[in-house]
Amino acid sequence: MDGLALVKEKIRSIKDFPIEGIIFRDITTAIKDKEALREMINFLTEKFINKGIDYVAVIESRGFIFGSALAYNINAGCILIRKPGKLPAETISEEYSLEYGTDKLEIHTDAIEEGKNVIVIDDLLATGGTVGAACRLLKKAGANVKAAAFIIELEDLKGRDKLPSDVEVVSMVKY
Repeated sequence: MDGLALVKEKIRSIKDFPIEGIIFRDITTAIKDKEALREMINFLTEKFINKGIDYVAVIESRGFIFGSALAYNINAGCILIRKPGKLPAETISEEYSLEYGTDKLEIHTDAIEEGKNVIVIDDLLATGGTVGAACRLLKKAGANVKAAAFIIELEDLKGRDKLPSDVEVVSMVKY
């Protein structure tokens, strides 16, 4: 079995979660499998090795799993993007819309130097709200956001359409 097929097989689909009519793509069953986890990290590494990436920006919390391993593999630093109140030093933030209200992401004000090349990593691209906010936040901080990468993309939700046009979108498994 090839790596893509293995990863897709290991992602659990749960009907009617969190509400009726939704199929939840559960990545926890894939990350607990050592071969599937290796395939996911290798996929990301192959996409970004030797591409001049200075930092991998990781979105709380599942992005942390993939991003730190990727940063290590491509010899880049790692920037944490967190929910409000989780970072100890001075932060900048970006608010974004949810179905019912708003949320916010933060990074430290000294997280990145002007003009550095960054990729954003998360486990799943759905509506694009969170990663879109992450891209705007990084650009506000002076980053050159080169790409946003995901293990899973839910194509029907058209999240990639909400990302800046100059940001490459990379996804391993599409539903």
